[in-house]
Amino acid sequence: MRLADAAVPVFARHETFHPRYGWFRKALVAATSDPEVFSSSEATVELGVGKNMVKAIRFWGLAAKLIENRPSPGNRRRTSGVVPTEFGSLLFDPDSGLDPYMEDPATLWLLHWKLLSPPSWLPVWWVAFNQFNAIEFDSGELASACRGGISSGAEWPAPSESSLRKDVSALLRTYAPAERVSRGRIEDVLDCPFRELGLILRSRATGKYRFAMGPKPTLPSAIVAYAVLDYMSCWEPAARSVLLSRISAEPGAPGRAFRLSEAELADALRPVVELSAGSLELASPAGAAQLVWKNETALLAKSCLEDHYRSDFAVGRQGGTLLSPDGAPYDSLPVGAG
Repeated sequence: MRLADAAVPVFARHETFHPRYGWFRKALVAATSDPEVFSSSEATVELGVGKNMVKAIRFWGLAAKLIENRPSPGNRRRTSGVVPTEFGSLLFDPDSGLDPYMEDPATLWLLHWKLLSPPSWLPVWWVAFNQFNAIEFDSGELASACRGGISSGAEWPAPSESSLRKDVSALLRTYAPAERVSRGRIEDVLDCPFRELGLILRSRATGKYRFAMGPKPTLPSAIVAYAVLDYMSCWEPAARSVLLSRISAEPGAPGRAFRLSEAELADALRPVVELSAGSLELASPAGAAQLVWKNETALLAKSCLEDHYRSDFAVGRQGGTLLSPDGAPYDSLPVGAG
């Protein structure tokens, strides 16, 4: 996949703010109640933040695909406010959302995937996760690599040096551990929830950054399956199988976003496959490992999400056994059931 096919030429629209904990849900709820909220003169009062933060909340809501621009009636080249996406409502709707208050750590992994999935509003981030392979790096080296990746991957006007560095800075502040400081560390961690994912680390020896390779203990199997199916529904919706080698190594694929190898992807997918009652299978015809499914790709992806969140929030636990609302053991339900 090329950058030009995966992203849009948007740079430094976040007003130098990295995403804060409550902003994603706030963007969805605000757009649900008033599509014009972000352009209203009362936006700062309605959202309880400063003017620049209003713009940042709107940007992060759009980038995570929770909200989308609404075309103006009679003129589709112009937009009039924002409205919730189907995905945004599915996740954060105050009444029926799967995780309306962001209580499940899986939601951070899900939003991370959505920030990078097409069309990504963060081309600098897309290049960093998908085309940058340095073992250790500093912000200047990352910025230089992203500049080269953008110039070679898309015929766009080159972003300014300032915009490029702002996007790199936002990326590192979002994912990398905070600098050691004597005060405010708890507040700083809460302010940057994506740091909990542990995707970017710092070397104690050199102080440089590095992407964390290997298994991700907090990454749920269902979120990996969703990302694979979401990826395939975008690029090959009629497909009913995909090689694990492809989704681990191809730019834009889940293996790149989660920094998982082919074997690690197989291990990550195995739990949800075992619970899927045949809806998902791991197969190795001719020795090539692949994920196979039978149902419509987009619908199966949605079912993976619904089943994961229902298992955590909408079912009771009795004697350590996870039960569905009708009392049946949850692990007896197939993907998409309920």
